Amino acid sequence: MVRTLYVGNLPWATTEEELARAFAAHGEVLSARIITDRQTGRSRGFGFVEVNDADADRMIAAMNGAELGNRVLTVNEARARS
Repeated sequence: MVRTLYVGNLPWATTEEELARAFAAHGEVLSARIITDRQTGRSRGFGFVEVNDADADRMIAAMNGAELGNRVLTVNEARARS
């Protein structure tokens, strides 16, 4: 089963590869994407990481409050769109 994690407070210059690499130290990353502004193409400062269900809780515990690019990340399970 796959779970999606929300990652907030990302540094503006973070790439999807850097995001995936940061989480890969704590389990298998299936995909990582950074949300960008439609008009400017710039990062909106948050993204999503898809991980195996078995690794999700460990990744949340390890990465929530961790620093990436001198910014403290907010990590939790993503909520479904309404």
